[in-house]
Amino acid sequence: MADFSGSDLTCLRGERLVFGGLSFAAKSGDAIMLRGRNGAGKSSLLRLMAGLLAPRSGTLAWDGENIAHDRTAHHARTHYLGHQDAIKPVLSVRDNLRLWGQLRGVKNLDQAIDDALHALDIHHLSRITGRYLSSGQKRRTALARILIGQSDLWLLDEPTVGLDRESCAELAKLIADFRKRGGIVVYSTHVDLDIDAPSILDLDEFAIPMIEWLAEHGDDDLDDDHDLIRQNPSPEAAQ
Repeated sequence: MADFSGSDLTCLRGERLVFGGLSFAAKSGDAIMLRGRNGAGKSSLLRLMAGLLAPRSGTLAWDGENIAHDRTAHHARTHYLGHQDAIKPVLSVRDNLRLWGQLRGVKNLDQAIDDALHALDIHHLSRITGRYLSSGQKRRTALARILIGQSDLWLLDEPTVGLDRESCAELAKLIADFRKRGGIVVYSTHVDLDIDAPSILDLDEFAIPMIEWLAEHGDDDLDDDHDLIRQNPSPEAAQ
């Protein structure tokens, strides 16, 4: 049985303290729903969980091992869906999924793609290029990626954006099936999904004013962060 946990996590982005003192725990078959006002840090937490960001302090662990010790293994067990659909406009739906599957080294890829297309009810769009897809079709194509290849952890950031009611019901069923197979799901959404008994993690409860954090940690810690950012600028900052 898998065990995914976070202990005393603090997220500092630039000069903004997003949240602090956050902990969670999930086991195989669990679902965690993230709540909180805009800017509370739901997206940042999902990126921390995916290993795309490092916490300012605290630890994320899989089966008791810090995910930072083997990020390759953590990325292999994780499917992360962010705000962007990341659909290449010049590729067909099938070729978008094929590219994803090749990057993950998926075996029996054609069958996996067919299964994903039917599960999201977009098999009729397989030859349509990304530029001609509606927002809902792009989202369903992005969701199809999480069905391709083995994974133990789904991290879904507003997965219902652009979806109609029927598609939301299909997504809820996919999540239920994944949990039955022992998968762990962490998701944020502004639309109620029919998810059975998720744990609720309200990020508003972990908001800490910057002045309080500085009083405990001191200005030197913030200066260290600024030095690190200057030496290793993020891709977003470079754009």
